[in-house]
Amino acid sequence: MSSLRPFHPLDLLRFNLANLDVLTETYDISFYLSYMAKWPTLMSVMESSRGKIMGYIMGKAEGTSKDWHGHVTAVTVAPDYRRLGLAKTMMDELERVTTSVYNGYFVDLYVRVSNDVAIRMYEGMGYSVYRTVVEYYSSGIGTIVGGGGGKGRGKEAEAGDEDAYDMRKPMRRDKHRRSVRENGREVKVLPHEVW
Repeated sequence: MSSLRPFHPLDLLRFNLANLDVLTETYDISFYLSYMAKWPTLMSVMESSRGKIMGYIMGKAEGTSKDWHGHVTAVTVAPDYRRLGLAKTMMDELERVTTSVYNGYFVDLYVRVSNDVAIRMYEGMGYSVYRTVVEYYSSGIGTIVGGGGGKGRGKEAEAGDEDAYDMRKPMRRDKHRRSVRENGREVKVLPHEVW
């Protein structure tokens, strides 16, 4: 049995099982705390009945006008708890908050083009590739070149080695589905062009 609850600052001292994964972006404590202060409703934890953190999600609301949206900065599930639908539960909650609290047009996220498991999972949740961000990730797994979370995002590297897919899912406010496109894998942009 698990429960979804808001992320609490003390969780930063307890989430290593979920956070210490080579494909999970990690940040300094001030980064997590700034998200909790600005977007508390977009940060959640999946907790076991024994009080272990099974996974977490952190997001933010950003953009202007028709680009106003929810962004998934990180979603991760500890290895022992994968393939139980926990990521979907957390994504559903972030999408619900994006719609009901922030009235966003879509939710987006970035994923390594080599992370086939995650890409299939997101596609199964209704996400599609909007564009490819060339050399977004550096060769050091977990280091971001483009800084997808905005100011203060992780440590920046000099040059990227791996592309990212910017994947999106339209929310109900995007009635005409302008936030998605058919040929997203073919649309290439550089990291500085995504802001």
